[in-house]
Amino acid sequence: MKKRIAIIGSGFSGLSAAAYTAKEGHEVHVFEKHNQPGGRARQLKTEEGYVFDMGPSWYWMPDVIQDFFEDFGYTTSSFFELISLNPQFEMIFSDEKIDVPENFEALKATFEKIEKGAGFQLEKFMKSAKFKYEVGMKDFVHKPCANWSEFISLKIAKSALKLDLLSNFRAYVARYFKDKKLRALMEFPVIFLGASPEKIPALYSLMNYGGYVLGTYYPKGGFYQLVLAMKKVAEEQGANFHFNSNVEKINVKDKSVSSLVINGEIYEFDEVIASSDYHHTETLLNAEYRNYTADYWEERTFAPSSLIFYLGFNETIPHLKHHTLFFEHELDLHIDSIYEKKRWPEKPLFYACCPSKTDHSVAPEGKENLFLLMPIATGIDDNEFVRQKYLMEMLSRIEKHTGVVDLQSKIDFKRSYCVKDFVSDYNAYGGNAYGLANTLNQTAVLKPKIRNKKLKNLFYTGQLTVPGPGVPPSIISGKIVANEINKIKK
Repeated sequence: MKKRIAIIGSGFSGLSAAAYTAKEGHEVHVFEKHNQPGGRARQLKTEEGYVFDMGPSWYWMPDVIQDFFEDFGYTTSSFFELISLNPQFEMIFSDEKIDVPENFEALKATFEKIEKGAGFQLEKFMKSAKFKYEVGMKDFVHKPCANWSEFISLKIAKSALKLDLLSNFRAYVARYFKDKKLRALMEFPVIFLGASPEKIPALYSLMNYGGYVLGTYYPKGGFYQLVLAMKKVAEEQGANFHFNSNVEKINVKDKSVSSLVINGEIYEFDEVIASSDYHHTETLLNAEYRNYTADYWEERTFAPSSLIFYLGFNETIPHLKHHTLFFEHELDLHIDSIYEKKRWPEKPLFYACCPSKTDHSVAPEGKENLFLLMPIATGIDDNEFVRQKYLMEMLSRIEKHTGVVDLQSKIDFKRSYCVKDFVSDYNAYGGNAYGLANTLNQTAVLKPKIRNKKLKNLFYTGQLTVPGPGVPPSIISGKIVANEINKIKK
């Protein structure tokens, strides 16, 4: 039966849900508070000629993204050119730097050079990680996770021990590598899953495989090309997009959502999918219709927030790769500041993305586009003085690495983004940047439910529900919730 469906938000999960529900013939309307699609993956264009991806910049798990397009008869190449980065990224330590090459055999050689036997250990690690990836990304993450019975299958039962669900990631990595730098290299991807490697299940070694083995890519024109491509797919299925449309209230009648208040006007729908922040969405309901209390959200473990700088420089910066991780200090010191002490880090680590090294269209000729990101705790005090202090720290370390003097004087464009901005722009709980942490007690069935328990036609999708944070999981999340709606006959 054809339904009139509202989707709140046009992030990756909203775009995905729109495409899959529209494909089934439903009348789909996507409401986005901003003037463009993408949510956290919006694009910033400046008068000076710089083009910034405001959020995601790591194109990992290319097969998962390809699966989305193939479901609609396309490939990614139908919309944009993917460039394989070599090196995938560079990691800067206090006394040396490590390039992660595009080729896996070359990566094994790099590991072996640092620690005898580590090349063989990396091969073993990735063989196991490949298994986790194939089971995890093909079977586990596609479950709606209403209850544990969904996971009772012969294949999953046979796989249980191999998935290392009860091992923590840090101890798991330590089984393979002794060198601290190699351990840091292997642990870095899970920082963005929202907890210390000691609290992340070893299952997520699948991320190492999805990145280091399958490769790190860049969509020419920027990550925003993926947003535009998914929007086009959704529109071709019949989805309608409405920008500058803020959902202010969810009205209820007879245990169902009856309508939404959008920019002061009332619109009726049969089903509603919230791709917006889960906690914020629930505040649009009267308290008796919410899945979770304020105390519930207060007790959850959230992924980090971030201090971000979008910088344009009036000259190019030598010796800087497309992706660079500045890890001159101890990883644990920074992690503790995020998850234990919940304060600004004393010795921060940070990430630099310089897409103009690969794509000349994102900066004027002879200039440089630089995106800086430092993971920080959610909910901490955020002001301009603190932002500027950490910018100077990051620029100083880039100067040391590149040999450039006085980078600050060469800034042609500058914009910062931090906790307050995540709250105001995305209604993000605590100013989180990546959603809910993938800790063991917040995995699968233990995540917030995709369906409202009290209202039969309200669903949730995105990084605060299953399967979790990240671009590929968000795309899958949209598909999961669309499938649940498409199964409803009445």
